[in-house]
Amino acid sequence: MAEQLGGLADDRALLGRTSTAERVSDILRSRIAEGYFAPGTRLSEDSIGGALGVSRNTLREAFRLLTHERLLVHELNRGVFVRVLTVEDVEDIYRTRRLVECAVVRGLGEPPYPLEGPAEAVAEGQRAVREGDWKGLGTANIHFHRELVALAGSERTDELMRSVFAELRLAFHVVDDPHRLHEPYLARNQQILRALEAGDRSGAEKMLAVYLEDSLERVVEVYRRRVGEGEALA
Repeated sequence: MAEQLGGLADDRALLGRTSTAERVSDILRSRIAEGYFAPGTRLSEDSIGGALGVSRNTLREAFRLLTHERLLVHELNRGVFVRVLTVEDVEDIYRTRRLVECAVVRGLGEPPYPLEGPAEAVAEGQRAVREGDWKGLGTANIHFHRELVALAGSERTDELMRSVFAELRLAFHVVDDPHRLHEPYLARNQQILRALEAGDRSGAEKMLAVYLEDSLERVVEVYRRRVGEGEALA
């Protein structure tokens, strides 16, 4: 926990002079997504508030916002914890991803498309592979899909999927094998990108739909086993 709190202290500068619950929630959301606070971790008001230099009321409001996003859960007389997803949660996340991501690609209109964001995310994934940074590869994979969603040019869709992708990272942290989990999908990200570069949004949508089906099956298989193991150990 000391290492995590040290990282939060470094984030204090991001708050600026007018620290708000929204800014605090942005920081904590990012830290949760990056795995600094693993699923099941209890979040201490005193420690986190001290690290960020914010009031208890501000922190509680940030916790409330993140609880609404289903990243945290409040347990009576125990405190606030990073949420542990159920298998049903994971399935629902992928259902939402397919509805939104495929619809974005389907609705792109006529090419050419502004693909600088997805292209940079693919390049980020390639760099991570060269460096053997498998968690970095998982982050690059999320970035690719976030950039696909951004092609819709909708702030509301971006905000919706920001929360969905943060929840997805909770599942990835439990699976805890980023090399095997993410490496197969880098090449598929490239294929989707090439299809869009060629103006083939229909082909890209079909590849994306199969991609998400395969990813769901793979993640749920491992997740169900890991969650079951955790319950057995408890």
